[in-house]
Amino acid sequence: MVSRTLVNAGYDVTEASDGRSGLAAFRQQPCDVVVTDIIMPDVEGLQTIQELRREDPTVKIIAMSGAGATRGVGYLDLASRFGARHILQKPFKQEQLLAALAEVLAT
Repeated sequence: MVSRTLVNAGYDVTEASDGRSGLAAFRQQPCDVVVTDIIMPDVEGLQTIQELRREDPTVKIIAMSGAGATRGVGYLDLASRFGARHILQKPFKQEQLLAALAEVLAT
């Protein structure tokens, strides 16, 4: 849904199935914004955000998750602390994704 929404809105999109392949794609061809899920196989989203921040402190990151809180701390709260500029709680509407993208691109 994310990829289709962004492509239909005119954005160039590179997809990755997990954090490891997403990081590899970013290293090969950096992009303006990274949209990452939090719960993923192999390298999960929080680690992905931390590695992206270490490699490129200016990268704009949108994190999304449908997962709840662990020990009172939500995954999306942690994503913000680790450097995500915008967070989206699943399920979200296409318009919310596009608004989040416009917001981070404007900063």
